[in-house]
Amino acid sequence: MVETERSGAAAGAQGERGERGESVLDVRSVSPPERHSRIFGTFTHLEPGGSFVLVNDHDPKPLFYQFQAEYTGRFSWEYLEQGPKTWRVRIGKQKSSVEATPLPTIP
Repeated sequence: MVETERSGAAAGAQGERGERGESVLDVRSVSPPERHSRIFGTFTHLEPGGSFVLVNDHDPKPLFYQFQAEYTGRFSWEYLEQGPKTWRVRIGKQKSSVEATPLPTIP
């Protein structure tokens, strides 16, 4: 089961919440083959305008490109922490494509 704010369960192992009160999805202890399905499941269940914080043990740059390919203009991506051991990224679901903000260029 993908834990989401919508289901009433925090996605973080300790019920962690982001600075905006959003759920935290910490995938560091999740096996690599399961990570993307959990992340996209969490995104799918977000209400428009909602967000969650992804915690990972490496830069999720390939995930950004997958979001860009599959959800162009429908998501936001904000690095909150960039390593060296922990990466935190706020991933949001846009309210509408009209309100979509430009995405940052990832080096």
